[in-house]
Amino acid sequence: MSVLHTKLRRELWQMRSQVLAIALVIAGGVAVSLMSVVNHSSLLATRAQYYEDYAFAEVFASLKRAPRHVAQRIAEVSGVARVRDRVEGLAKLEVPGFADPVSAQLMSLPDRPLPRLNQLYLLQGRLPAGERNDEVAVIGSFADAHDLKPGDPLRAVINGRWQVLQVVGVVESPEFIYVLPPGGILPDYQRFGVLWMTRDGLAAAMDMKGAFNSVVLTVEPGHSVADVIDRLDRVLDPYGGTGGIGREHQLSHRFLDDELKQLRTMAIVFPVIFMVVAMFLLHVVIGRLIATQRDIVAVLKAYGYSNRAIGWHYLQFTLVIALVGLGLGAAAGLWLGRGLGELYMEYYRFPQLRFYINAWWFPVLALLTFSVAGLGGWRSIRRAALLPPAEAMRPEGPARFRVGLLERWLLPIGFSQPSRMIVRQIARRPLRTGLSMLGVALATAIVMVGSFQFDSVALMVHAQFVRVQQQDVGLVLTDPVNASAIYELRRQPGIAYAEGRRTVAVELIHGHRQWRTALSGLPEQAALQHVIDADLAPVVLPRAGVLLTDFLAQGLAVAPGDWLTVQVLEGQRQRAKVQVAGVTSEFLGVGAYMTLPALNRLLHEGPVVDQALVNLNEGMADGVYQRFRAMPGVAAVNIRQAMLDSFYDTLAKTFLTFTFFNALLGGIIAFGVIYNLVRISLAEKGRELASMRVLGYSCREVAHVLLGELALILVLGIPLGWLIGQGLSAALVTALQTELYRVPLIITSQTLAASASVVLLSAVGSGYVAWRRLARLDLVAVLKTRE
Repeated sequence: MSVLHTKLRRELWQMRSQVLAIALVIAGGVAVSLMSVVNHSSLLATRAQYYEDYAFAEVFASLKRAPRHVAQRIAEVSGVARVRDRVEGLAKLEVPGFADPVSAQLMSLPDRPLPRLNQLYLLQGRLPAGERNDEVAVIGSFADAHDLKPGDPLRAVINGRWQVLQVVGVVESPEFIYVLPPGGILPDYQRFGVLWMTRDGLAAAMDMKGAFNSVVLTVEPGHSVADVIDRLDRVLDPYGGTGGIGREHQLSHRFLDDELKQLRTMAIVFPVIFMVVAMFLLHVVIGRLIATQRDIVAVLKAYGYSNRAIGWHYLQFTLVIALVGLGLGAAAGLWLGRGLGELYMEYYRFPQLRFYINAWWFPVLALLTFSVAGLGGWRSIRRAALLPPAEAMRPEGPARFRVGLLERWLLPIGFSQPSRMIVRQIARRPLRTGLSMLGVALATAIVMVGSFQFDSVALMVHAQFVRVQQQDVGLVLTDPVNASAIYELRRQPGIAYAEGRRTVAVELIHGHRQWRTALSGLPEQAALQHVIDADLAPVVLPRAGVLLTDFLAQGLAVAPGDWLTVQVLEGQRQRAKVQVAGVTSEFLGVGAYMTLPALNRLLHEGPVVDQALVNLNEGMADGVYQRFRAMPGVAAVNIRQAMLDSFYDTLAKTFLTFTFFNALLGGIIAFGVIYNLVRISLAEKGRELASMRVLGYSCREVAHVLLGELALILVLGIPLGWLIGQGLSAALVTALQTELYRVPLIITSQTLAASASVVLLSAVGSGYVAWRRLARLDLVAVLKTRE
């Protein structure tokens, strides 16, 4: 066995560049696997620890107003463990040095230490003191956006009254990991924040002394959350309760959960693709390597080595490559996983990252890697082990040299002799050619899968911020008003056009399926916001019935013509049957749409709106923003350009960061595939190429035979890779759908060109290496081959 070990060491060293190239392919798969699982598991562990340490509630409910003694009744409800009543409100802020409108969610701090629920993590300063009504603690994302520090002043309009506030602390909260402004679908840290005040101070400002309008609680173990919510709703109904929700429906948690689910999907899909490519590459490389060592196998068997010993020898060769790839991939995966986790921390704003590594991952990953390597080389190793010595001693019979069908078709073109040799090589070994093409195709596809999302994000931006939203500003009103207010708004200086809309929180019910969302009423001739179809064309709203986004329709299992039960969650809490009139397509969020008059009729109200969409005259934005800030009926101002900037700073940033790493690793794998194809081809044709040199062919002509075959395989393999990449991308897009956003499948010419360029650059680099080896080819040594 020491002889075989020596042979193994020598071959590993002699083929070190090929070994490293294959190991890089395996390392890419291992790195993607480990990076994905470490990042996903660390974020899950961090979130769970954050929720536990700061007592994140399990049930949330809002109401109009209830006296504080009702909180005691809630505490006595069966299944309730801890309960905390509080006051919430909205405010408009004036931030020094920032001209755009700013709004904030106001939350009251508990006026007693127990029970602990939704505790705050203090980053700077202190929490507001009980005897001061003008002190606030500010959420970290808003403080960072405006460089706010303890001691800085803020002017605020709370409940229609100006008030000067002083920042005394900067905090984070498990309830606001994901901070969304009213009426918004994306965070906007500059224009919306969360402020905490003392209970007495906020209650006085909101006229809620001795009362509350929000309650959070936890559920005792063994009790159903749904049952507790049902009992809670019965208590709060007389006080304008809008219906309790579990943690899974709480806005911040729900969007964060969707993000983590997408990370989990990518943690499964990408490693599977990478490992399949690695297994295929090992199959091709090991098979062709063993084919070049037929005579060596025969000599080993002639000296008495058993089939098992020879099979184990070549399996060791495969496993050593897998071990190198495993080591490189594990190191890269841990480093990338931690780095990616730190990037996500900037977005999710957890207090600290809990870097979680499960010791079982490494043996499982090692088993998977060695299994992939073993399966990849198993067929070729078995064939070598079972090869009879007499047959192995005899060289493979020469191919039949006759004019093939392909060559006959191309004969009128007048190819040179080296070009005809290329055509013959491809035509006479269709299986080998097909495997090489498939290798190139998989290399192209894996780069496509890692990069097509950049085009998808561009399409999402175009659809949402060009086709759907065409307003400059969206106003969220404190209370519904008569639609005539829109006509008054149009007469304001600086406003080019305005239209109103109505939005109400509802629960859509179809059989046993239910979904909480917003039902929006749009003007019949809407000009500033449209509903679009899959082709991004505006959809005309039906006079009766409701339009649902495709994701929502799938979640409710409804189609046009089906009937839904609409349970309104505010006001008079009407319940009505509504027919599904059609299905639309949106990439951000989910929604249901009706005409404004139809929604007003459903709510048993007159022509009422609670939002206004506005287009501004050029150069007059600052003056208009000042007037919006002074309007007591305006709760929040959402600027379309700010939402677009927020999209790139949040969703696109996190999504494309993961994509970038995958595309980078995909490029490494593509290089490994192409490089090994070139090196193996050079090893197989060494004698033929040397013979051509001896017969007088120049180095350029000899290289033409080798590299011309590679070029033809690239020409055939890259388009096939585009087809495979499109199929893999479609599967990935389907797996990545969440309520927060759906990634559209869009593959542009730039994506195709980028994937082809990576493969072509890999081919150029590999071809250069082959050219140098051809130039240094030892003709005498190569020709000393046993016939």
